[in-house]
This record gives sequence, structure tokens and C-alpha cells, in this order.
Amino acid sequence: MSNLDQYSSRREQAGVVIVFYRPDHACVSRANRLAQVWPCVVVDNTESASTPAALGLNARIDYVANSANLGIATALNQGIERLMAAGCTSALLFDQDSEPSTELLEGLPRLLDAELGRGAQVALIGPAYEDARLGGVAPFVRFGYLKLRRVPPVGTRPVDVDFLISSGSCINLAVWREIGPMEDALFIDFVDLEWCIRARSKGYAVLGAPGLRLAHELGGEPVRIFGRPYPSHSPVRHYYLFRNAVALIKRSYIPWSWKSTEIVKFPFRLAIYGLFLQPRFEHVRMAMIGIWHGLTGRMGPLNQR
Repeated sequence: MSNLDQYSSRREQAGVVIVFYRPDHACVSRANRLAQVWPCVVVDNTESASTPAALGLNARIDYVANSANLGIATALNQGIERLMAAGCTSALLFDQDSEPSTELLEGLPRLLDAELGRGAQVALIGPAYEDARLGGVAPFVRFGYLKLRRVPPVGTRPVDVDFLISSGSCINLAVWREIGPMEDALFIDFVDLEWCIRARSKGYAVLGAPGLRLAHELGGEPVRIFGRPYPSHSPVRHYYLFRNAVALIKRSYIPWSWKSTEIVKFPFRLAIYGLFLQPRFEHVRMAMIGIWHGLTGRMGPLNQR
């Protein structure tokens, strides 16, 4: 029996999915706090199997130990399926290091319900994210040819956007089957973007909630380039970023407004990796392998042997 069964008689129908990867004590504490608000599934992609008791997880949390890094897409799909089986109608998705407020945890499902009550066809709603290292609250994004269009998160009415990062977003599970799950083959990077594009291609809205914020660190420690902070990642993450970008550019349902923006960014990203990130050669090498694998259709997890 799932630990979520105890919630079956509750009026609230939202649930939480948190993806773990080598979590520390702070990650466990966050999960335990979130489980006080909504039913919660933790999907652990750590390579070594653990147990809820060993980690110190609240007994109410439904814990899934994959004993392997199956990627963010697969882990989110697993958690969402568990929530749907427990009768939840919306799913709040979080990385293990996200710091959602109680206002966000309660406000996003409420906003989603309000929009659906107005007759809107909504797939996803999410907050503006705030990373103090990168200059504060980030704008929402609409695709534009050669350059993304920034939408300031002001006011209280939800705004139509082209995509949201997965962490902090709230999915309308009533349309999950029609849109389909996150794409396992992408593994990580652009998983959320591809799902949002697919949802919009089927006529569903992706909405930003400008009145809500999520404290979320995007990537590793930023590097400063000409005085401006720029998010950094490991060479392996840059492999996935380039590979998946190339793979998506090849697809007909992906809009050319996004494709053109990514193509323009390629040389600038490679220059940044080669000049400002250490080890420089490894960052560029992994990016180039990613481009090759994207062109040749090699997807799924990277085999580093």
C-alpha cells in the first residue's frame, strides 16, 4: 500500500513530487516540511539504494528508490504516476534544493483551480523564480526570433508564457495523459521546455504566476563575465544541454522562434565555456560530443566509459 493512501479522504487534490540525487540533510528537511502541506512523493535517483528511515524522511512520504540515476524526466514521471494513482488532480514539482513557501504551496493549486473554473485550458502554472546569485527575480519568457522576449513578473493575474522550469511548477493532471509524460530520452536539460511546447501544441496554456516566487538556484556557482553573473554547470551537464538543444532543433513541432534563439546562442556558449570555465578543454569537448550525439540521434543517459 502506498503511503499516499492516507490522503484519499482529504478534500485537497494537489500533491508534491521531489526528485532526490545524493541528498543531504537539508534536502530531507525540505521534503519533510513539504509533506506537512500536501501528499508527497520523493523519487531518489541516487545510485546507492536507501530507505526512508535511513534518510530521516517523514513516514508519510511515499519514497521511491531507483538505485540509479534515471534522469529528471523519468523521476518526475514516476512521481506523477504515484500521485495520480492516489487521486491527486494537480502535481507540484520540485528539485531537492528548491525552497517553496507555504504561500506558493497553497497558492499555485488555488490559482490553477481558479483558471480552470474560468474555462481556461491550462496545462501548467508556475511562479517567477528568484536566484540571488544571478541578480534576483527572473522574468518569464516568450519565444522570439533570434532573442527571447522577457516578460516582467508584475501584477497578480497569470500571464501566458512559452515555458516554465519544472521546479516549482504545478501540472494539471487532468490533461497529463493527453499531453503525455516527460520525455525520458532527454534525461536532463530542456525536459521542461519540450513538455511545455508539446502542451501548447495541443492547445493548452502555460501560465506564469507573477505574484508568487520560488527561491531556486539555477545551475552551479555563477561565473562573472564582464561584470555579469552567468550560470555555470559541469561539463557533463553541458553535454546534455547541447545534445538536447540539437535534438529539439531537428523536430518539426518545435517553433522556429525558439530554434533560432538557440542557434544564435551556440557560439557564445562555446566561447564562454572555453574562456571562463575550468577545465576549459573538457567543457568544450563535452559540448562538441553533445552536438554530435544530437545530430546522430544518440539519446538517453551518457555512457562515460
